[in-house]
Amino acid sequence: MEFIPIYQPTIDDAEKKNVLECIESTWISSKGKFVDKFEKDFSKKTNIKNSLTVSNGTVALHLALLALDIKKGDEVIVPSFTYIASVNCISYTGAKPVFADSLRSSWQIDPDSIRKKITSKTKAILPVHLYGHPCDMEQIMKIADEYNLFVIEDCAEAFGSKYDSIHVGNFGDISTFSFFGNKTITTGEGGMVSTNNDELHEKARHLKGQGLATNREYWHDIIGYNYRMTNICAAIGVAQLEKSDELIKKKLDIVKRYKTFLKDTPLEFQKDEPNVFNTYWIFSILTNSENERDNLRDYLKKNNIETRPTFFPVHTMPMYYENEKLPIAQEIASRGINLPSYPDLTDEQIIYITKKIKEFY
Repeated sequence: MEFIPIYQPTIDDAEKKNVLECIESTWISSKGKFVDKFEKDFSKKTNIKNSLTVSNGTVALHLALLALDIKKGDEVIVPSFTYIASVNCISYTGAKPVFADSLRSSWQIDPDSIRKKITSKTKAILPVHLYGHPCDMEQIMKIADEYNLFVIEDCAEAFGSKYDSIHVGNFGDISTFSFFGNKTITTGEGGMVSTNNDELHEKARHLKGQGLATNREYWHDIIGYNYRMTNICAAIGVAQLEKSDELIKKKLDIVKRYKTFLKDTPLEFQKDEPNVFNTYWIFSILTNSENERDNLRDYLKKNNIETRPTFFPVHTMPMYYENEKLPIAQEIASRGINLPSYPDLTDEQIIYITKKIKEFY
């Protein structure tokens, strides 16, 4: 069997056609019809009123925090079991990330842990819809309302996912998405800041374009940032959005096959809560131990199957190290493996991957 990567994007003639149109029109930077179209189409798809394209998912988070005036002296509660960008963006503002533990079933941030971490300095909660499974937004919003806290939804891995039949990104004050090459829909590099709040949308727009004033050419009235998405990236995004339902369906079919073929192994899977629609950005498994995980990954690598570990808890990393135990986050992280999960993964490849996993056991 040829090498099977952990992920690869689904790019076809529609993306190529849009990109060629950009090149031929010479609108290849941050202006052009596809930027506006992508924002409008994305809002329509997610039912979020305002959407703002940016250059990647990390700056989307930074922009969202800036729009909420998160600053030095503030604290933002975030899961430790997440990708590093969710935490770094808090540090960019000068605020302090405060780490919460995870739920054993869904692997999402634990609302009870959030509540325990609240102090007089807490300004916001940043839940991450990890691996496509929505967080418990009902409980998180109750806590936020009780303590008058902002909520920033990190939807980088959860485009298309729903909580109580509502698209993620609609619950908090502001939300962010990523369109990196391994995301469910991609623009190569890119992100989106979305909100139902017009004032926050306008503030984020102002900040993303170097603080350019609205009605005066080349006049900048605040310190801003160059966080703009190119028309070429947006052109790819428009095409990706048009086939997003198909991409998600393919991913869910892959998950179904994985679960069927691996049901007789000792492996554990992420459990779906009954009121969510999980788009399974990446399908993940839990082994019995860290040593077993490493050995299984080595075995699969020798058989041309790329995997990666689940995210390491951020509170264990040198720049954020805290001598505290977040037992669920640490347990999941120590035993988890991400398996190849891209939409064009074939039945033959899935059968081969699961066969090799069974051989290992």
